[in-house]
Amino acid sequence: MTHAALPFSASADASRRMLTGAAVFLFAALSLVVPTGYSLGPLILLLASATLAVRRPSLGLQRDDYWLMLALCAYTAVVMAGALWHGQGLSSVDRPLRFWLALPVLFWVMAYPPRLGAVWSGLALGAMGAAGFALYQHGQGASRAYGYMHPIQFGNISLLLGIFCLAGLGWAWQQPRRRAWLALLGLGAASGILASLLSGSRGGWVGLPLVFWVLYRAYGRGTPLKTRLLALVLVLAAGLAAYGLPQTGVQQRVGQAVDDIALYVSGEKRDTSVGLRFEMWQGAAHLIAEKPLVGWGDRGYREGVTDLAKRGVVHPRVANYGHAHNQFLDTLAKQGVPGFAALLLLLLLPLRLFGVYLRDDDLTVRALATAGALLCVAHVDYGLTQAGFNHNSGVMVYAFWLVVWWGLLSGYRRRQDAAPARETTQ
Repeated sequence: MTHAALPFSASADASRRMLTGAAVFLFAALSLVVPTGYSLGPLILLLASATLAVRRPSLGLQRDDYWLMLALCAYTAVVMAGALWHGQGLSSVDRPLRFWLALPVLFWVMAYPPRLGAVWSGLALGAMGAAGFALYQHGQGASRAYGYMHPIQFGNISLLLGIFCLAGLGWAWQQPRRRAWLALLGLGAASGILASLLSGSRGGWVGLPLVFWVLYRAYGRGTPLKTRLLALVLVLAAGLAAYGLPQTGVQQRVGQAVDDIALYVSGEKRDTSVGLRFEMWQGAAHLIAEKPLVGWGDRGYREGVTDLAKRGVVHPRVANYGHAHNQFLDTLAKQGVPGFAALLLLLLLPLRLFGVYLRDDDLTVRALATAGALLCVAHVDYGLTQAGFNHNSGVMVYAFWLVVWWGLLSGYRRRQDAAPARETTQ
């Protein structure tokens, strides 16, 4: 009976892995091209993970797995406690609760990891879909591509899909169909960057040097000098082309930012796009100085900013915004030092965990670690000019890609370690 049960068990596990692959593929491919497309894949994974309460596969959790779980739990717990402390009610904990809901998805991905081809192809198709959608909206007269969300979120997520494709080049290099995979991921990377450019979301562009630094850490040092120089030339040429072509709108957006800063510094005009951000940051700094420990909460923040606007401390238009357009200042103003510390833990601890494997000898491990590290680095950059975790898209993309990348990395490494043992016993 034991021998008869083995094929069924293996078949069931294979079906679960196929389900994981389909869900992650949809998560990547549909994030930006259908309304709330970033929720479909995680929802499938979450529903599937409910079966873990009945069927309990051995996960072999290690210390680093618990550290990642701590980062997710600490952020959720602190934000929820702060919301209740400020009397905001349970409705305000919807977004932070999703970081907790990502935990069972982590366990599911570790137990039933998908084929990596489904992950990387989904990312490439998702980035290409975002570029096609952005080109369509641009052709319809939209000054900034936005998909089904705010242009900043659309641009940041598009860029993220593109740089994930860059991370996957190491995996593609060792595949039997190397050229096809390299071409697909290269096109995906270019598409994600193009969609970001058409969105006019300047905050993401500022972080590109950090992205290239992570990629260099992962792939640069073992690469021949000629290849590195060629990559540098291609990056510079692409940057000059993006800036020089008027159709991208990059030159206009950069010029506008320079003009806005000049007008703000001179005191001539404070309510430009960049000027209002400076005013929001100034308002948040005032509120932080008054209540640094526990913060103001969402409602208190709005009331505090409105009061600052009435007193002329900040421009009156700042009162129209519910956040500081800076994740770090916004968190510190609303949730105080505990919330700020939890946010840093959520972003920097996973970065440290992924960073350990950026120099791994196995290119697959390196690709997965690079994607995870880029997720963290990108959100540190995005957080400087946007409070992404105040949006459903921002929470879903960070929380669930975090557990997908770590689940894949952790599961792949455990299978590597187990392989010699299996060979020895056979």
